Amino acid sequence: MKLFVFCFSMIITLPLFAQSKKELQAEVTKLKAEIEQLKKPKDVELTDTVKKASYGLGVLVASNLKSQGGDSLDVEALTIAIRDVYQNKTLKIQQQDAMMIVQTYMQQAAEKKNSKLKESSAAFLKENKTKEGVITTASGLQYKVITAGKGKAPKATDNVTVHYVGKLVDGTVFDSSVERGQPVTFGVNEVISGWTEALQLMHEGDKWLLYIPQELGYGDRGAGGQIPPYATLIFEVELIKVN
Repeated sequence: MKLFVFCFSMIITLPLFAQSKKELQAEVTKLKAEIEQLKKPKDVELTDTVKKASYGLGVLVASNLKSQGGDSLDVEALTIAIRDVYQNKTLKIQQQDAMMIVQTYMQQAAEKKNSKLKESSAAFLKENKTKEGVITTASGLQYKVITAGKGKAPKATDNVTVHYVGKLVDGTVFDSSVERGQPVTFGVNEVISGWTEALQLMHEGDKWLLYIPQELGYGDRGAGGQIPPYATLIFEVELIKVN
């Protein structure tokens, strides 16, 4: 009799167990889907002035941090800190300590980024000087003649009219009189030293490619946000006229 009761209870329990197992699997699948959804970055619709200003401030702050070498910052921790301040929560790091921590981090990050930029520029010039037609001067300036002119050569005290396209080594164009459709006139000694040296080697009608080391360009300061520190600059220069 006891055996019969045991077997009967097992017969009833097994379907229930199987049913609960299916429900459990379904619940696990549902939870996994919810977790994956939470992992996706939350988007924002810029529906009013406050949202637009908030997003715009985020763009400015993030762009500034990245440009200074802070591209390895933990965005999630940064977001939580902003939320904690705005919601008056207890801060995990106080403002005075935060200033010292951030200053040290950003200084180290900038040094690391600048070191990579210097190494990259030096490596580019080292390889470039071996290419056919490239001439290297004593200062480190490199140039390649595209078209040879026979006109007048300028002195440091002269003004010149030129067409040019300026690029970074990755091909990014940062300035171009050609795109503007208007040549420019300036004093030979009023520009970066790489230009001043190159122009005095050129003649009217010349079109050269200049490869300007950072020491003869904008050095450790860069220029205008478009030219990073320690950047090697590439210019295609046409000397139209010596004035």
